[in-house]
Amino acid sequence: MTSVRIVARGPHAARVRHYGLEQRYPSELGRRALNVAVAATGLVLTAPLMAVLAVLIKLTSRGSVFYTQTRIGLDRRRPGVPAGNNRRFQNHGGKPFTIYKFRTMAAHNGHAPREVWALSDDPRVTRVGRILRKYRLDELPQLINVLRGEMNVVGPRPEQPTIFARLREEIERYEERQRVHPGITGWAQINQHYDSSVDDVRRKLTYDLEYVNRRSTLEDLRIMLRTLPVMIGKKGAW
Repeated sequence: MTSVRIVARGPHAARVRHYGLEQRYPSELGRRALNVAVAATGLVLTAPLMAVLAVLIKLTSRGSVFYTQTRIGLDRRRPGVPAGNNRRFQNHGGKPFTIYKFRTMAAHNGHAPREVWALSDDPRVTRVGRILRKYRLDELPQLINVLRGEMNVVGPRPEQPTIFARLREEIERYEERQRVHPGITGWAQINQHYDSSVDDVRRKLTYDLEYVNRRSTLEDLRIMLRTLPVMIGKKGAW
């Protein structure tokens, strides 16, 4: 695993060599600008829809409209730096953050639900929640996470801490997907269904690492455009 190395190429063209990849800072700034623009536009355009969904959730089931959960985000740690250095006392595999989604499950009775993968025909999913999941509308509030800089529109899906800790022990190179911001959609998401086993994760990791190697502003645009038919066609959704 190679270390991060900065190569000077003028004031605005420094290159970062990481995992054998090179990225120009202007490219990253361009991708960030694209994400902010898409997230802001998406929030404005979908605000009426989200208002209707919020009312439906509130009227049809007990509990809050939104669901929040801790997920693992971008890992800014230098490769090879042990836990306890680099201003971090524990290596979570990335920076934990709070993800926002529309609630699709019945409210629990005072006990926090266990961290588990999504299940097909999960009995905890409400009638409205099942529709939201099929069309992935429950993920619209994550546009807020994009504006906050915790996620991108495109990137690997952020995983729950407990599941992430287990997967990085069981799957080789799993942590490498954390070297980019997690995303609402991504190359793996539009090609695979929700994870339900370690084998599913292994298949998705192949797509995630492929994206990490070739990511660019144009690639993000291409994946965004391919996400629309996936949502409409309910591909891979439960």
